[in-house]
Amino acid sequence: MTENFEALWRALPQIWDGVLITLELTAGGALLAIVVAIVLGLLARFENILLRGFARTIIELFRGTSLLVQLFFFFFVLPLPPFNLEMPALFTGILALGLNYGAYGAEVVRGSINAVAPGQWEATTALSMSRTQRMWRIIFPQAWALMLPSLNNLLIQLLKGTAVVYLITIVDFTAELNRLRVQTDVFFAYSLGLLIYFGIAYLLTLGMNALETRAKHRLGYGGKWSEAITAAPVPDAKGAGQFG
Repeated sequence: MTENFEALWRALPQIWDGVLITLELTAGGALLAIVVAIVLGLLARFENILLRGFARTIIELFRGTSLLVQLFFFFFVLPLPPFNLEMPALFTGILALGLNYGAYGAEVVRGSINAVAPGQWEATTALSMSRTQRMWRIIFPQAWALMLPSLNNLLIQLLKGTAVVYLITIVDFTAELNRLRVQTDVFFAYSLGLLIYFGIAYLLTLGMNALETRAKHRLGYGGKWSEAITAAPVPDAKGAGQFG
């Protein structure tokens, strides 16, 4: 066991570099995914059949194919004729993660918007709001609070999905764990990986729970900031847990 910790100490700089790469992939992929999710989620609700069809095609394409295949396509196929488009490995990883999880997120966005109470839509019509005003001032803030728990789940899935990028030459945390396994043993290396991935995932969850609590506060549902840690439901005005 002492030899394992000595090997870990020697490998710490490389492991830290791997963790940073994983965090970069997670942050970049998440930012791209939320943009893709909102854009496609809104387009999927348009009455224009061309816009709606475009959104549905992209959503089903990236939901219906493997993240690994998408990653290989961007990294190994696009540089070939007739595409001749070569991208850095890190950018390719962010692109694949963002598009894949953004497609799943688009369904979360669309479903959350549809879940806003019909009375809210009717009220915006009565106030003669434009389509843009209705969506961004009334409907989307309520849908945002509804979609955050599901987006939190997708963010954690995205973090775990970064583990596949070592297959396109990116030396991320998983790749460094594989190197540490050679110097120590399987149990030690992957137990360490499990703990570190759990720690990162828990911190991300706390951040998303804080966003959810803030969104509920802005809607006037009250609640305590301690709920960002416990993820407890916030009672609505009638005392019922509206947002689970």
